Amino acid sequence: MARLLEGKTALVTGAGHGIGQAHALELAKHGAKIVVNDLGSSVSGDGAGRDADRVVEAIRVRGGDAVADYGDVGDEAQADAMVHRAIDEWGTIDILINNAGIVRDRAIWNMPAEDFDLVMRVHVRGPWLTSRAAARHWRARSKAGEDVYGRIINTTSGAGLQGNFGQTNYATAKAALTGLTLTLSVELASIGVTANLIGPGALTRLSATTGMGDPVEPLDLGEDDWSGVDPRVSSPVVAWLASPAAAGVSGQCFRVMGEALHWMEGWTEKVTITNGPAHWDATTLAQRMESDVFGTRARGLRIG
Repeated sequence: MARLLEGKTALVTGAGHGIGQAHALELAKHGAKIVVNDLGSSVSGDGAGRDADRVVEAIRVRGGDAVADYGDVGDEAQADAMVHRAIDEWGTIDILINNAGIVRDRAIWNMPAEDFDLVMRVHVRGPWLTSRAAARHWRARSKAGEDVYGRIINTTSGAGLQGNFGQTNYATAKAALTGLTLTLSVELASIGVTANLIGPGALTRLSATTGMGDPVEPLDLGEDDWSGVDPRVSSPVVAWLASPAAAGVSGQCFRVMGEALHWMEGWTEKVTITNGPAHWDATTLAQRMESDVFGTRARGLRIG
C-alpha cells in the first residue's frame, strides 16, 4: 500500500525532542524526506547543540531519508537556509512544520521585556521567516507554470487559545500564529498551498514546567521512553494535514488531546445588539449589556 507522503519533502523545526521529533518520525514513516531542524538549545532558548542528529539516525535506521539542520529559526539567513536545505537536497520543499519553541514563564509584573521579545522571536518571527522562504519558492514555481504542492502546519497551544497565567509572552505568541496561519491560507490559496494550525496536548520539555518558568527534570523522549501524555498523539493528524488527502483543508485549527480530536472555531459574532441610527452612550450601555447581551436581566441597573 502506498504511503501517504511518498516522495514528499518536509522541514520540521524544533524536531530534536518531543512533539517535533514525533512529527518528523511520523512523516518519515509515511515516506517523506525530512530536514530535521533543532538549534539544540534549552527550553528557555539558551545554548546550542546537535540534538537533531539522533532523530536523523532514527529515521535512517528505519529506512528513511533525513538530514540535520542546526539553524536558529529566528535568524533570517538561517531560516532561509533551512528551507533551501530541503530544496538543495531533494529539489523542492513540500511540507513545512513550524514547531520550534521555548518558554520563559513569569507573571507579567516579573517578566523582563527581553523574555517577551525572545519568545516572540522564536514562536512568531521564526514561522513567519520559514513560511516566507517556502512561499517564495512555491510562488516562483507557480509563475513558471509548474504544479505546486505546499503544506504549512503551525503549532499553537491551549495558552494561545485560552490564555494561561504566567505566559503573557508565550500565549501572545501562540495566539499570533492564528493570524499568521489564517492570512497564509488566504495569500497562498491561489497557488495550491494550504496552511493550518495544530494544537497538541502533550507532556514535553516545554510543558513540563511548574507553570512559573522553573523547568523540571527534562523528559527523555527517546523512541522507547514516551512518558506522560504521549507527544506522538497529534502526529498522525499532522501527517494527514500534510498529505494529498487534506488538499481541501486550509485555515483551520485542530486540537488533539489524548483520544479526542477537536476542530476549533475562532472568534465569531455571539450576540448582536443595535442602537438604531444613534451612537452608543456609555451611560446607558451597561443596562443593554446586562439585559440584552449577558442575559442577566438587571433592569434596575443605574450608572452614577
